[in-house]
Amino acid sequence: MFKQLRNYLITGLIVLLPSIATLYIIVTVINIVDNALSPVVKILIGKEFYGLGFIMTFILILVVGIIAKNVLGKRLIDFGERLLIRIPLVRTIYMTVRQLINALFLKNKTAFRDVVLIEYPRRGIYQLGFLTCKGVGEVQKKTAREVVNVFIPTTPNPTSGMLILIPKDDITYLDMTVEEGLKLIVSGGTVAPEDD
Repeated sequence: MFKQLRNYLITGLIVLLPSIATLYIIVTVINIVDNALSPVVKILIGKEFYGLGFIMTFILILVVGIIAKNVLGKRLIDFGERLLIRIPLVRTIYMTVRQLINALFLKNKTAFRDVVLIEYPRRGIYQLGFLTCKGVGEVQKKTAREVVNVFIPTTPNPTSGMLILIPKDDITYLDMTVEEGLKLIVSGGTVAPEDD
């Protein structure tokens, strides 16, 4: 009885967390815009305007999207990026966030390609991981065997974890989808995919 209840709670949490996180981010952005513009609007029209943060956030996102879709807008964005990446601390944060967004949301890229099983941290102990890409550049040049990049997520928060560079021959590809692998990790192993 308690095990079934726990499984329901974990599954509900898995379903609700992305929506709650998205809603939290949207509300936070709207509040920031609202707090920044409310004093100006109060001075201009003499009273508070409720919903201004939502309207202005919507308009801002829409305008940026329209600008980013044309050639002049792309040049402006590139110019802004070049300015940002010259600032030491800002560059690190901006480039990290940009790479994450590109990996997760652009259609021609995928953050995780396959679910794999590796023996880590020692032989006989298995970890579930996600193949991100083949080892390239200096790492591949300085290793005798072909390596692949495997992201090992932590439970129950799969956004944190570690990157393992492992010889391609030492990984086992699993048939489960990336979504099924994420559910397995977030649930702490309680929500396992059906085996065909």
